[in-house]
Amino acid sequence: MIKRSWLLAPSFVLFLAVTLLAVASCNLVQTSTATTSRVKCNGQQTNLDGSGTPITKDSCSRRLLVFSKTGGFRHASIKDGKIALQKLAAEHNFAVDFTEDATVFTDANLAHYDAVVFLLTTGKILDDNQKAAFERYIRAGGGYVGVHSASDTEYDWSWYGGLVGAYFDRIHGHSKVVQATIHVTDRTHLSTMMLPALWVRTDEWYNFASNPRGKVNVLMTIDERTYKGGTMGADHPIAWYHEYDVGRAWYTALGHTSESYYEPLFLAHLWGGIMYAAGRQGNSVDIKENIGG
Repeated sequence: MIKRSWLLAPSFVLFLAVTLLAVASCNLVQTSTATTSRVKCNGQQTNLDGSGTPITKDSCSRRLLVFSKTGGFRHASIKDGKIALQKLAAEHNFAVDFTEDATVFTDANLAHYDAVVFLLTTGKILDDNQKAAFERYIRAGGGYVGVHSASDTEYDWSWYGGLVGAYFDRIHGHSKVVQATIHVTDRTHLSTMMLPALWVRTDEWYNFASNPRGKVNVLMTIDERTYKGGTMGADHPIAWYHEYDVGRAWYTALGHTSESYYEPLFLAHLWGGIMYAAGRQGNSVDIKENIGG
């Protein structure tokens, strides 16, 4: 009996060691998984909710927020813009969220996005807390894209006026939907490298309350000699970009009509602006995928 007990002792010790090793391995895997869920691809921590759970399911995805709330005139083309942006985002492996709910403008939520697109917004659309959160988002290096009536938005928020570059001129207004000629004066930018030097297209052409040149980098001007309704003269910027409060802002006055969102050149122009605002690098091949070239 003594000999048998002596032989059982090593077996018991071996069993105990294997059990402890298995428990330790399980804990190690759980710890590793928990740590990974809190870390972005670049090694920076994501925002967590109150229970410590990551707010985003995929912290490494590229993501856009498209905001189309209106406090004034509402464009029928909003629905077409959403369709176009959904398609563009899918083609370029971006996730995209669409909303008209201003309560999403919080520090925690905005931190998910590479850029925020103000798609045909108008009037007063954010309260003071939401404005402050958006300002902090841009100051943390976020991106802004303004489409058409994004310049007809938040006239009493001077910081936003600086971000968009210029407000729509509510006195002189805009032209009818007519054909006109655009001078693409900077064809090196992601949003213009695919465009002809003279771009003839049909849209509604905005006048602006001030000329943004000198505060922004002008990409295109509209030739007032080619249509009726222009009031800014020979230098009438119609699209531009600039760095603002650490972030990046891009604006185009194009995009009033539903037809715009089915035009390959306009979509390439728009996506190039989004790429700039999102801080992504690209080339003519990436952008020209949208125009079949």
